[in-house]
Amino acid sequence: MTVFYRPDMEETPAGLLSEPQVMPSNPKQFYGDTKIPLHLFPTTAIALGSMALLDGREKYGTDNYRASPVEVMTYVGAALRHLLSYAEGRDTDEDSGLPELAHALACLAILVDAGYAGSLIDNRKFPGGFHKAMAEMRPLVQKIKDTHAKKNPKHYTIQDAR
Repeated sequence: MTVFYRPDMEETPAGLLSEPQVMPSNPKQFYGDTKIPLHLFPTTAIALGSMALLDGREKYGTDNYRASPVEVMTYVGAALRHLLSYAEGRDTDEDSGLPELAHALACLAILVDAGYAGSLIDNRKFPGGFHKAMAEMRPLVQKIKDTHAKKNPKHYTIQDAR
């Protein structure tokens, strides 16, 4: 980006121009700045999700999830299995050899894609008390922390298992 200064700017006593105005050197940038900033999504996530989609393509066929409707809970369940496996210390999926998080990303991408394509079968769970329970339990988090504030227990992590 080239920095331009307004011609009406005055020089300061030190001879410097005051209040620089940064303007794009390319007029298309004004238009481009109104678009979705796709460059903000981490390219590593795109790469890993693409690898899991490649694995799925080789197993089930290219864009199989677009050719017929997909059930929400199939992909929610798969994403949760991969996330929980990762949370339990497994970095790599045993079947594909790819990162667990790659598969979770692919599951989420398929859900988003099918939702926008109108090919999502919404078989989510019949609503229960989850949101109510979360709202009721939230104030207790601080109470529990305050109750045990003077204690210093050992908090175990994956580092302790190695």
